[in-house]
Amino acid sequence: MPDLQSAVAKMFWVGFDGTTPSDDLMRLLDRGVGGVILFARNIESPRQAAALIAHMKRQVSRPLPVSIDHEGGRVMRVREPFTQTPPMRVLGKIGDEELVRNVGKMFARELQAVGFDMNLAPVLDVDTHEDNPVIAARSFADDADLVTRMGVALMQGLQSEGMAACAKHFPGHGDTVEDSHKDLPHVRHDMARLNEIELPPFRAACRAGVASVMTAHIIYEALDSQYPATMSKPIIDGLLRKEMGFDGLVISDDLEMKAITDHFGVNQAVVVGTAAGADCLLACHHPEVMHSAIDTLIQAAEKDDSLAKQVAIANRRQDKFNQHYAKPPLQDPDLSIIGCDEHRKLADQMFSHEACADQGNTAYDPTDARRWLNT
Repeated sequence: MPDLQSAVAKMFWVGFDGTTPSDDLMRLLDRGVGGVILFARNIESPRQAAALIAHMKRQVSRPLPVSIDHEGGRVMRVREPFTQTPPMRVLGKIGDEELVRNVGKMFARELQAVGFDMNLAPVLDVDTHEDNPVIAARSFADDADLVTRMGVALMQGLQSEGMAACAKHFPGHGDTVEDSHKDLPHVRHDMARLNEIELPPFRAACRAGVASVMTAHIIYEALDSQYPATMSKPIIDGLLRKEMGFDGLVISDDLEMKAITDHFGVNQAVVVGTAAGADCLLACHHPEVMHSAIDTLIQAAEKDDSLAKQVAIANRRQDKFNQHYAKPPLQDPDLSIIGCDEHRKLADQMFSHEACADQGNTAYDPTDARRWLNT
């Protein structure tokens, strides 16, 4: 296999601060990290984003997929002039699969115009708990069948344009009262309930060829009472790989969320998660945490042949993913597609629909649909 240190580093996808590549990011790129995720803190304008992404990709002699959370509604890390949309709950209420597919295409075209390779969407969580603090309107619905149909349509729209989609948060974050950014949620439903509500959207996405699946930092007691999905072999290798037949990229949610840091620690999570079958380990904030985690996984893999084999398997999956989705740096980006008339008309179709005004307890203001996005 390739040099073990480089192979381990390749499993890490990282975030950074600032609108230009930081020294910390450059050191991580030099170590061989496999991908980068951008947030609002990194983006000022389409032209700046395109220059930033191209610069990062030119710094390495390997494919470097760049990802972003671009779900619609509040979770859109890029704002105007990128075309804004309501949250996916509105699209679920409209219930038009072709509309959702076209939204996926629109997302892909605008994001790819500045160099993104992957959109960390769709959200396939079924929002069945009225007190859920983190999913809510990010979910298409509280109905598994509707989430399945809408989620697969969004995924198909993204991938039809050559952009990788990511089904999240496996096996489902829709029935929790805790936010895994802040605590470690437990889902206590039995397998009959999970198979009826939480799992069908993910099964369908796997059958439809979704490029990647993101794991949730949640303990599902019917599947694994010890570890959250991100660290769980019964969930990743058993349920997702063997039962659902998924052979795409498994990426963790951000390992610097408190569900991990306060209960396991990032270093333990990367070792146990890799052994469980994760391919990509997402760390979004602190470079010292990333370097320590890389060092820890290298040391563990040097002592454990089975863990080293898992690293090699993860690298092969990333290579396959990169062949399909990781694109070279843009030389002369054409930004005319961003906020174009066709896309504005599509957005207006959603904002003007009666479903957009029917958002009940959200912060949506029906007198000014776009103001709602910034709350």
